[in-house]
Amino acid sequence: MQRRVVQAEALAWMDAHPAEPGTSVVTSLPDVSELHELGFDGWRAWFLGAARRVITWVPDGGVAIFYQSDVRFGGVWIDKGYLVMRAAEDARAHVVWHKVVCRRPPGTVALGRPSYAHMICVSRVVRPAARHAGPDVLPDAGLMPWSKAMGVEACRVACRYLRHDTDTRVVVDPFCGRGTVLAVANAMGLDAIGVDTGGKRCRAARALVVEL
Repeated sequence: MQRRVVQAEALAWMDAHPAEPGTSVVTSLPDVSELHELGFDGWRAWFLGAARRVITWVPDGGVAIFYQSDVRFGGVWIDKGYLVMRAAEDARAHVVWHKVVCRRPPGTVALGRPSYAHMICVSRVVRPAARHAGPDVLPDAGLMPWSKAMGVEACRVACRYLRHDTDTRVVVDPFCGRGTVLAVANAMGLDAIGVDTGGKRCRAARALVVEL
């Protein structure tokens, strides 16, 4: 399977590269802590705009799957699942499914970042019911090759849906980090394209291999 990793700014790259048929996105948008120079209000506006851009970039035959964990900022709970839903509504798109992924064992008391993440699938067209329905709650995100990774098991569930219920041939992660999504997509027989601004992360994303 092919893998291409590009060092670039994600939204500019998408503007310059229209999605081809057979493309879907699996990604995690950056947290406010990663774009602290924007301030909270600036980051929230950026997040909503970036999520809308990802949703509208994907062709009708594909979907956008977002993996986002909530955060506390300034003593306030920030529900990034809600922000993805809001972006989908603004884009007049449809939420196909919404899963909860346990990043730590159920019952864990987390004082900072919560012990779960949202995994939300969005489509610009109404899609038929999944032929191979997966769990609504994943008890384990799986191996996380780095601290901000989408767990391997969560990636596997997302890519299994793409293989069985869409016409996806290429998985794009425009905020790919060290490439967990790309490695899992390749392991499941899908080509992958990753985009990230960091040279070190891009090099790691080109090299990462996972066992399923």
